[in-house]
Amino acid sequence: MANWKAFLARKNIVISARRYGIDALGAMAQGLFASLLIGTILNTIGTQFGIGFLTAKIITINEVGYTVGGLASFMSGAAMAVAIGYALQAPPLVLFSLVTVGYACNALGGAGGPLAVLFVAILAAECGKAVSKETKVDILVTPIVTILVGVGAAWVIAPPIGKVASAFGLLIMKATVLQPFWMGILVSVLVGIALTLPISSAAICSVLGLTGLAGGAAVAGCCAQMVDFAVMSFRENGWGGLVSQGLGTSMLQMGNIVKNPRIWLPAILTSAITGPLATCVFGLEMNGAPINSGMGTCGLCGQLGVWTGWVAPSEKALANGAAAILPGAMDWLGLILISFVLPAVICWLFGLFFRKIGWIKEGDLTLNG
Repeated sequence: MANWKAFLARKNIVISARRYGIDALGAMAQGLFASLLIGTILNTIGTQFGIGFLTAKIITINEVGYTVGGLASFMSGAAMAVAIGYALQAPPLVLFSLVTVGYACNALGGAGGPLAVLFVAILAAECGKAVSKETKVDILVTPIVTILVGVGAAWVIAPPIGKVASAFGLLIMKATVLQPFWMGILVSVLVGIALTLPISSAAICSVLGLTGLAGGAAVAGCCAQMVDFAVMSFRENGWGGLVSQGLGTSMLQMGNIVKNPRIWLPAILTSAITGPLATCVFGLEMNGAPINSGMGTCGLCGQLGVWTGWVAPSEKALANGAAAILPGAMDWLGLILISFVLPAVICWLFGLFFRKIGWIKEGDLTLNG
């Protein structure tokens, strides 16, 4: 046992919830962001504003033409796998070999491809790390082991993982349509909490393929968390804190939440209010790429996702029955109120109340550094 632990330590193989559930998952979301999400945005901008370079089919693969954005989206599996390998501190030969693994796994996983990529890329990366530099022909052994383990695992487990993830996501979306009030609260609160925790709400939404009303509730919950901490902590952190949390991430407050969990209550309560307002009053749907559902106001990606869903729904949303619409005044009003105005006002009021009763004290929300 001691020899085995020493081997794992030497190979930097850390089997832990943090390494796989936080580091790898967070990196996967970044890989997805840099491929599928950016590709979707480029395609939408090109189509809506008539930009020839962005709408032109610059390459044909298997008789299918791809735009710049289309190519970015096409490589999402590879991007996710490499990002995961990077988070696991994989050596170069392992990292480069994960390109093939990620592409194969995402293709085999179908709608649940991102979840399959997460499991398979972790397995392939750790196996590749285990054999890396153990032989004199490392340049052959490491890529072969990484690719064979990864593609073999993808062939076996990616399709069932994809089906399960897709079915669970579909269940959430159907339940939200049938029970928009209660599911609006549940989805908004849980996805919002995930956004502030050191895990990736964006990756979770992508894995589950959350679009439609459920996606709208998720956007509401994430916006509530980010806007809440940005506004509520303005007296401590000023404009820098407003921007870093409101357009960056509410995860910056995790250290303060650990010290005083009560500072999280205004954000959670706000999301419990804006979630059902999004589903029941405004009928807010997020039909862009599912990753947008878990982005909130981060770089305004949640709002861009709603807009792209209006004018050019994603393949996932189309598969779930979405259709392009011409947004009206009520659509824009709902998006603005749910994303910015209501979270700012509601959380400010909650913040005043909790400060008055002593649950939140001066300095509790101060960001370090």
